[in-house]
Amino acid sequence: MSKNSSKDTPGALHFTKVNALLGAGGIAALTAGYWLLAQGSITAAPILLVLGYVVLLPMAIIR
Repeated sequence: MSKNSSKDTPGALHFTKVNALLGAGGIAALTAGYWLLAQGSITAAPILLVLGYVVLLPMAIIR
């Protein structure tokens, strides 16, 4: 009997360097966004927060 490899499992998530880079970019965008929010920025902070939460972190999980 052979073990199922991760390539044979449908819907399996694969963690690669790309995932790590996207996740790190998401964390960096969130950190910068919250820092700018604390400084009173009303333009750049929301853009970075949306970029982190809506784009980068989901891409890090899905991709």
